[in-house]
Amino acid sequence: MITSSNSKKKIKKPPVLFQQTQEILAGIQAKLDMQILTYWNSHNGSVCYNDVNAMYEILKKIGKQERLALFIKSGGGNGQASLRIINLLRQYCPEIIALVPVECASAATMIAIGADTIQMGPLAYLTAVDTSLRHQLSPRDKENRSVSVSLDGVNRVIQLWGKEAHANHTNPYEALFPYIHPLVIGAIDRSESLSIKICREIMSYHIEDAEKINEISTQLNANYPSHGYPITLREARKIGLPAHEMDDGVNTLLLELNKVYTEMGQQAVTDYDEFNYHNHAILNIIEGNEIQVIFQTDEDWHYIKEEQRWSSTNDASAWHVTQTLNGKVVKSVLHIS
Repeated sequence: MITSSNSKKKIKKPPVLFQQTQEILAGIQAKLDMQILTYWNSHNGSVCYNDVNAMYEILKKIGKQERLALFIKSGGGNGQASLRIINLLRQYCPEIIALVPVECASAATMIAIGADTIQMGPLAYLTAVDTSLRHQLSPRDKENRSVSVSLDGVNRVIQLWGKEAHANHTNPYEALFPYIHPLVIGAIDRSESLSIKICREIMSYHIEDAEKINEISTQLNANYPSHGYPITLREARKIGLPAHEMDDGVNTLLLELNKVYTEMGQQAVTDYDEFNYHNHAILNIIEGNEIQVIFQTDEDWHYIKEEQRWSSTNDASAWHVTQTLNGKVVKSVLHIS
């Protein structure tokens, strides 16, 4: 466990660069002539339900808009949260323009297809949205966090088993169950139809053609060889998405903003010894004019030798708000239940 001498060690923290990001946002808004809302996840962050509440804080401040630009950078997460995000955005704005300069994968792609138009830069890509999920009974990584399991991955194992087993008549599920709980396999099988339904519902906010919606939903869920298959601008247009090339000046500013967010999202680890460390990291950033909401981890990690796993302790992770009020920058904790 953490000793008193270690507890006095100065904890490293990632920077919160509110002034820098606000300046870049102002430049983007001037070029687009509309308000911009940013939605950014680090490689350890993901699309989740609490993001909806955090985004609501931004939208309350900037108010209802005729048009809204949405910068998305994320590796994915919970598709149902994506649907809730689109539903929330549509309460505040009838026209949404998705700005995609870099990665916009899985559940983030679901958010993007909820926009009236998708502007993509040279480095931008969407991905397939086939079913994968983190379940409370999912396998665990070295830090005792549940890992995502995809239906496609399970199905491919079963298919390979059938091709290679030959005389071995054992049930492939018997071999899988020690690694993947049967309830997890059942959950991802059930959620496949959910993924298609979510895509249909999201696109119905701005597309009236039911046949087109079904066609795009099916392609995104079933027509790609891997979950991370990059759907570039050319491919996005081919499958019928309203994708367009992004203005060079806007793309340059968004890449600059992404660099600042990446600096904020760096993992700040303070090592106490080989069995204990403290972790600070900003996982999710949501920002609008004069307001920024972040989720920041703040926790100790201890290695349990007997169980050969890491365990989190002293977890003070929380949402934080930085905003300009009456000309002053004010910081506070955002309590989301």
